[in-house]
Amino acid sequence: MFANNPFSILAESISPILMQSFVILMGLLVIAGTLMDIIHKKNVKYFFNNAKKAKKSATKNLTTGERISVISKTIASDIATTSELGAGKRRLAHVMGMYGTILFWTASVVMIFFYSSPQSTTPSAWPIVWHLGALLTVLGGSWFWFFLRVDVYSEAHPWYRVIKADLFVLALVASSLFGLIWSFLQSMSLQDRWDDKVFLVFFILSNLVLFGGVYWSKFAHMFYKPGAALQKNLAEADGSRDNLPPKADAPEQFGLGIKREEPKHY
Repeated sequence: MFANNPFSILAESISPILMQSFVILMGLLVIAGTLMDIIHKKNVKYFFNNAKKAKKSATKNLTTGERISVISKTIASDIATTSELGAGKRRLAHVMGMYGTILFWTASVVMIFFYSSPQSTTPSAWPIVWHLGALLTVLGGSWFWFFLRVDVYSEAHPWYRVIKADLFVLALVASSLFGLIWSFLQSMSLQDRWDDKVFLVFFILSNLVLFGGVYWSKFAHMFYKPGAALQKNLAEADGSRDNLPPKADAPEQFGLGIKREEPKHY
């Protein structure tokens, strides 16, 4: 299973061009959904207006070297390791899901565009990366969903309570899980199988929901969060952090695309 490229096997019945077109379509859906999110929530406009206000109140002019240093530290800490979550289970689950998704998507693109032909020989590393990425995504996402969500702890909501913003994590976990099951059933190499095709359909549908639901989910959050972290750290470095608008002045749940109820205490 871990040594097989499922897309190469699939190419025996479906044209590689069709698979590649599907990936391109998913990319276009992400772009369209993100642009719709930007227009509706005006997050980018808020971001740049906030940056202009902070620049005027800066007490120090950062040199190019200082800016590069701040940006590098932000990428290495806030973005690459999600240090703002602190040490603990939530951060570990987030890192597992994040890097699992990166590995899963990267390997998918490489295998579909370069090794999906039945005549091609896929380097053994890529199927391993694909399966490992999917597994990490399922473990990290499931750990977060069942045990670490804010609502579960602070508001005592059941794990099966779903709101619109949960679409991203659920579709992400579903696409990875269905991909793993599809690959496993496909690798069994039994004649007259039909169940692998069922999970292939589930895999396709979950990806349509994931990439087609950008506007309604937290998908765009992946693009906003790095920018917000960079702005915050640069503002702290040039002394303008104390003069930034308070959180209450920001658009609703800036960058998160999520609305939660206030905790209820009895």
